[in-house]
Amino acid sequence: MTPNHSVASLCAAVALSIASVARADDTSRLDPDLAYLARRSDPVTYDVDFSVVVTAPYHTETLKVWLPIPQSDAAQIVISKDISTFPMGVSPRIGTEKKFGNKFAYFEFSRPEGAQMIRHRFQVKVWELHWDLNPSDIVAVEKWPESFAPYLASESQAVVLNDGMNRLLSEIVPRRTRSYQDIASVLQWVDSHFTYDHVQASLQASSLHAFERQRGHCSDYHGFCAAMGRAIGYPTRVTYGINPFPKNSPSHCKLEVFLPPYGWVSFDVSETQKLAASIRKNEDLTPAEKQALIAAASQRLLSGFRDNTWFLQTRGTDYELEPPAARRVAVVRTIYAEADGEPLPEPDPSAKGQKEFSWMTIHKYQADRTVTYPFKDLRTLSISGTGVRAAEPAESR
Repeated sequence: MTPNHSVASLCAAVALSIASVARADDTSRLDPDLAYLARRSDPVTYDVDFSVVVTAPYHTETLKVWLPIPQSDAAQIVISKDISTFPMGVSPRIGTEKKFGNKFAYFEFSRPEGAQMIRHRFQVKVWELHWDLNPSDIVAVEKWPESFAPYLASESQAVVLNDGMNRLLSEIVPRRTRSYQDIASVLQWVDSHFTYDHVQASLQASSLHAFERQRGHCSDYHGFCAAMGRAIGYPTRVTYGINPFPKNSPSHCKLEVFLPPYGWVSFDVSETQKLAASIRKNEDLTPAEKQALIAAASQRLLSGFRDNTWFLQTRGTDYELEPPAARRVAVVRTIYAEADGEPLPEPDPSAKGQKEFSWMTIHKYQADRTVTYPFKDLRTLSISGTGVRAAEPAESR
């Protein structure tokens, strides 16, 4: 054996040893309840006044409503102030569902006459999160602990896998490596093939809807990505929360993938796609500036990023509420409501032409400082020399 071969063999052995040690160390941190490990920055505190007005059908005997209660974690601190109802005075029952640990305030209105309002006032402090992913640091897992089973399985609704989706995955990733590059390939494929559409949206994080139509809104994008991530072999989940600035529909979801040693990492494919589209249409930018900004947006997505203009309300899909509803829910966006055991239809105020709603949200937010929406403010992409003019603060949108 030549000296060069000896050195190469030694380096390979050392690298293998280091990888094995890393793999052993990281296995001890394979826990779906692991706190976010991202770098935190730029905290913002919001005073939130969130109400929902629910109208049950005429002569409803019992109206049941489940309202998500945001919880504190490593990315946000929540201080609840009060929950009230009007005109009927109903005290909520607070419960936590068993599958993912989501907390809900449950209301039961007996023979409601007309609309009922539920109001929740609270304060939430939110950090911006950066994972700064290095693909070479991500550890492969041969066998995930049983605790990850809900995040790896094909579900009965929402994150569903079928043969057609598996065939499509083979086209997107012809030579599967079970590495982060496989995940990145799926995210990039969705970015280049899906069309954002509020009218043709499932509102249920339906991977099948997204697969069949290749269009929808945030939950369709991220439900599809979650299904593909599970097919690749990584735990995934759809997380729903609220954008605390004026918009027709305050709810928004993100994708999370468990990538050891980084833990749960957040990705927002739909908003990144919309940001890139707005850059392409911006007539004030040169072609070189557009190219640089779009590349920066893609890099931010693939590095793992969660903005401080969003707070988490629920994690996961396809679960039993607490107390149980008449059926399992695919997701809970703002509330879940039933009238005499029948689910009230999900509204989407952002869908042009939709005029009838079983419920509507009323929401007001006050931030403790000026904050801009990073999926519209091009300055947040950290590209110098572009001459980009800043977007308006998120609160004014």
